[in-house]
Amino acid sequence: MPISTDTKRTSAVVAAVRELYEKAFPGESTEVIERLFADAEAMFCGRYYDYQAIDLVYHDFEHTLQATLCYANIFVGRHLARATPELPRRYFELGLAAALLHDTGYLKLRSDRDGTCAKFTKVHVLRSCAFAASYLPTLGFTFREIEIVTGAIRCTGPSPKIAQLYFVSPMDKLVGCMLVTGDFLGQMAAADYPDELEALYREFEETDNYYHVPPAEREFRSAAELIAKTPGFWSAFVRPRLEHEFEGVYRFLASPYPDGPNPYLDAIERNIAIIRQRPAGRT
Repeated sequence: MPISTDTKRTSAVVAAVRELYEKAFPGESTEVIERLFADAEAMFCGRYYDYQAIDLVYHDFEHTLQATLCYANIFVGRHLARATPELPRRYFELGLAAALLHDTGYLKLRSDRDGTCAKFTKVHVLRSCAFAASYLPTLGFTFREIEIVTGAIRCTGPSPKIAQLYFVSPMDKLVGCMLVTGDFLGQMAAADYPDELEALYREFEETDNYYHVPPAEREFRSAAELIAKTPGFWSAFVRPRLEHEFEGVYRFLASPYPDGPNPYLDAIERNIAIIRQRPAGRT
């Protein structure tokens, strides 16, 4: 599993995803994959129509690449394990589109000079779905395919409750489970995750300020509080959902499958250990 891929370089992630795709679907065209990556990079770097470059430290384009790479690993791992129901090749592309677009709801128009992209944290999932619905027809995606993509994006909310979402088929839900698993594991396994939690808090703080959330109703009162709660967030919130609500698709990251080590889980446990060992208030 290419968890060591340099996610600061789009070209490295594209190469890793292309290699995974060709392993699962040899001889198939990678044109859609190349186009999705190129357009997503343009969107986040201020080269797409009238949108500014993303100005966030935590939810930057690297975060999107981390989630996308993890998603690709899960999908291909599951495909090679011959798990059922078998997902058609097109579903890989649909999930990839969802991964690359799942945080486009943070983007601001050039005319918007009020704050940073963080102000959209509370509504970015809805905005991402709207963005995807307007962009994907330019690539020839059908209404039904866009429904699958936006359904997967909806799984990535701050407190995903996938059981409460509607899916046309179990295959649609599987794509959502793979995406939300990749979203959590991709970021939490990153080597710099312990050092970026303060930046994550600042994003929460800005959106709370933007929506005038009273201090007593905020989830976190300080960066120190967010950091202190992170080990519990992993053990009591994310880990149980990986197993049950997200249908255990993380298991397809094992290398080799099914009994090999899981490099993503191992990296997260190392990060959580680092966070636990740090003095309170230190990032």
